[in-house]
Amino acid sequence: MSLFALGLNHETAPIAVREKLAFSPEELQRAVTELSAVRGVHEAAIVSTCNRTEVYAATRDEAAVLHWLAESRQLRPDEIDPYLYRLPEREAARHAFRVAAGLDSMVLGETQILGQLKDAVNEAQAAGTLGPTLNGLFQRAFSVAKDVRTQTAIGANSVSMAAAAVKLAERIFPDIAELKVLFIGAGEMIELCATHFAARQPRRLSVANRTLERGQALAAQYGGDAFALAELPDRMAGYDIVVTSTASQLPIIGLGAVERAIRARKHRPIFMVDLAVPRDVEPEVGQLADIYLYTVDDLAEVVRQGRAEREQAVVAAEAIVERGADDFMLWLGNRALVPTIRALKDQAERLRRHELERAMKLLAKGEEPAAVLESLSLTLSNKFLHAPLAALNQGDASQQSGLVDAVRRLYHLHDEE
Repeated sequence: MSLFALGLNHETAPIAVREKLAFSPEELQRAVTELSAVRGVHEAAIVSTCNRTEVYAATRDEAAVLHWLAESRQLRPDEIDPYLYRLPEREAARHAFRVAAGLDSMVLGETQILGQLKDAVNEAQAAGTLGPTLNGLFQRAFSVAKDVRTQTAIGANSVSMAAAAVKLAERIFPDIAELKVLFIGAGEMIELCATHFAARQPRRLSVANRTLERGQALAAQYGGDAFALAELPDRMAGYDIVVTSTASQLPIIGLGAVERAIRARKHRPIFMVDLAVPRDVEPEVGQLADIYLYTVDDLAEVVRQGRAEREQAVVAAEAIVERGADDFMLWLGNRALVPTIRALKDQAERLRRHELERAMKLLAKGEEPAAVLESLSLTLSNKFLHAPLAALNQGDASQQSGLVDAVRRLYHLHDEE
């Protein structure tokens, strides 16, 4: 059984592909359960965010993981294969550690991914698919991430997706304080965006959410108002900026609804940021003349600002990751020895107890203790040596040299002996 990771991210696949392979939070537990039921897959965990979908597995059949991933999304393996990376053993560990540390993120050093990784681990634990190998991998990933963040300046001067959305809005509108801003959804990303936009003191701040109570709770933090998502088509025209990030598997803002909103606004522009994967806004909306639509991929240039200043921190962070990968592989290698060590100890214990019982019976019959002890020691010695001596005597010429070296090393034999 080997550690294996399979996935794609914002570097290897466009959003149009990533959204096809995305798993909603509600799907994760069922998905890892199905994956772990595939023959040859013993442990499984799935990480799915707006920028990546990754499958981590303890398996001997890597092809089975690929086929399952494709079939679970109603796709053919050849449709997704060009966008995937396959990472065995140490490469998988190194990648997981880089992800946890924010080194593989669109926003270098961002911390949100760490929470998303922990969510993936919790889902796998709840499904019973997180065994010792993957649990060891992720616990070490969290430890490496902590070391990177405490020992380097990887997060310094980073520009978050939320901050990037504000920067882009200010390129289009001179003063956000004069505008009305609408947030669709009430999750962590929307809360981050609301914090950044609220700092610009917009004229109005509203939240549209499927669950009205949750939307009201978020809006109240910033002095805003909330309404039900079902009212969105009729109320969208009243907003200059729309930021959306929901877990919907289908677009919630269609071309027709946006066209009606633009007509009602007499073609005053709307700035829209779609941070969801799968996308909340139909792609065709971006083709409208009075709509400025940006997806997570469109924000890449802005969020990468300041990266040059942090290159020294990246070098230090990568060194921590490499050490972490080495330590993990050592741990993994030691774990692979456990069954052999246990079997060896069990065999020695069986021999010991068997001979001890025989000796106790002889003593009970009145046999001379010294003779019984001598017999016990000789028998144990012969039985312990039987297997290595038989291997040496029966091995062919091509094996002799290796067997001799192994026996000498195991029993600490020297030439004078």
